[in-house]
This record gives sequence, C-alpha cells and structure tokens, in this order.
Amino acid sequence: MATNPILLKKWVKKGAVIAAVGSFRSDRQEIGDELMRSSAVIVDSREAALKEAGDIIRSKAEIRAELGEVFSGKRTDFVNDEETVVFKSVGMALEDVISAKLVYDKFVAEKSLADDDAMRLV
Repeated sequence: MATNPILLKKWVKKGAVIAAVGSFRSDRQEIGDELMRSSAVIVDSREAALKEAGDIIRSKAEIRAELGEVFSGKRTDFVNDEETVVFKSVGMALEDVISAKLVYDKFVAEKSLADDDAMRLV
C-alpha cells in the first residue's frame, strides 16, 4: 500500500475505469490528487470511504455515488463518457460474505454435476 500516489492523471485515458481496492487507510494514497478530483468517484460505502480512504480524504475528491445507488438505478447522472471513473472500495464484510456464498454455490453445483456423471458410469 502506497503512502504516495503511484497512478497519475497524465497516464490515464479519458473514459477509463479504475478499480482501486488496495489502499484502505487514511494515511495511504495510490491515486494522485488531480486524477481523483477530475474523476467520477464511486464508493462501496460513503461513510467508510470518508473515514478510511486516503485516496479520497487526502485529495479532497468528491464522491459522486455509492455502488448500490448505481446498481439500483437511483443514480444514472453521475458520469459522462469523457470522464474517468474511479471505483474506490475500502471493503465491507457484506462483500466478503457474498463472495464466499458465490464460491460455495459454484462448488456445490459442480460437485453435484460430478456426482451425477459418476453415477451414470456405474
């Protein structure tokens, strides 16, 4: 986790999407101030990002929307085609639980298919 920016605006094309998930402490920053302030910033949790995301806190970037607002369709006006989008995730326990459930469900489905195939050979 970088304490100083390692991704600068001059390296990023307009309209790019950046998923920033590494830095989750207020004293860390991976994305440069200019890039953060000129981008449409989306977060998993506004409350958590304002406490934990050094990329946002140190750059004083505006949060345009939470991810849930975007997926639910409540926010559709937060970005234009020319803007860079930064999704800043500080991590939430719910995201971990959902990921684990998806992996578990896939394992169970694949195991069930494998058991069915084995039974056909008998």
